[in-house]
Amino acid sequence: MATKAEWGNLLFEEAIAFFRSKVRIPTERWNDLLQEEHDMGFMVAGATKAELLTDFQSAIDSAIAEGTTLETFRKEFDNIVAKHGWSYKGARGWRSEVIYSTNIRSAYQAGRFQQMTDPDVLAYRPNWLYQHGDSIRPRPLHQSWSGTVLPASDPWWETHFTPNGWGCKCRVVALSDRDLKRRELTIAKAAPDDGTYEWANKKTGELLEMPNGIDPGWNYTPGRAPARDRERILKGMIAGVPKELQALVRSEAGL
Repeated sequence: MATKAEWGNLLFEEAIAFFRSKVRIPTERWNDLLQEEHDMGFMVAGATKAELLTDFQSAIDSAIAEGTTLETFRKEFDNIVAKHGWSYKGARGWRSEVIYSTNIRSAYQAGRFQQMTDPDVLAYRPNWLYQHGDSIRPRPLHQSWSGTVLPASDPWWETHFTPNGWGCKCRVVALSDRDLKRRELTIAKAAPDDGTYEWANKKTGELLEMPNGIDPGWNYTPGRAPARDRERILKGMIAGVPKELQALVRSEAGL
């Protein structure tokens, strides 16, 4: 007897696994973790208590795994803030959305990167298309990149794989050669070159060169950091954690 077909939302297993692999890292500033460090560590700027981070991580996990809406997360945000007496910077609406959207979009794109770089998928869909999102205040350079098609192996993707800043809703789509013909798209002869700007990391004193159009710290690909670098990256992050919490974080990270 044939089984009745049913439909429903499929779990984004790669995004869920990516987020759940993160170690809670107490931080004071948004730039305490940058680039590939976000692949290994979960942080909320200004959240220095392990219990506070645990509750936020659980709320975000529900959002990724169960599709919790922003409004539902905001209720959780209020409960967590009240429970821990957390004093945060910024307005409630803005801060809650930053925590919610940044973590969800990064996990989603990390999952997409894993899917798109699967050897079988990459062999069939070796072309990547940059698509601009529907941000309320679109970034001109992000708009100019929309429609750009480059090989997945092009170094441009190492710094321009989405998201490319706070609130960025752009995405990257993998296409086959047949897709290109059907959509009348062509591979660009060269990647966009829009120059760079200097950004001073006030925490470390470093002067970093950033691609124009990319917010500081976003010039990386979520999920690209190889697993073999996990220990090195985590040790570097733990060194910046308050000394009284380092042993706890090290134990959680299995180091």
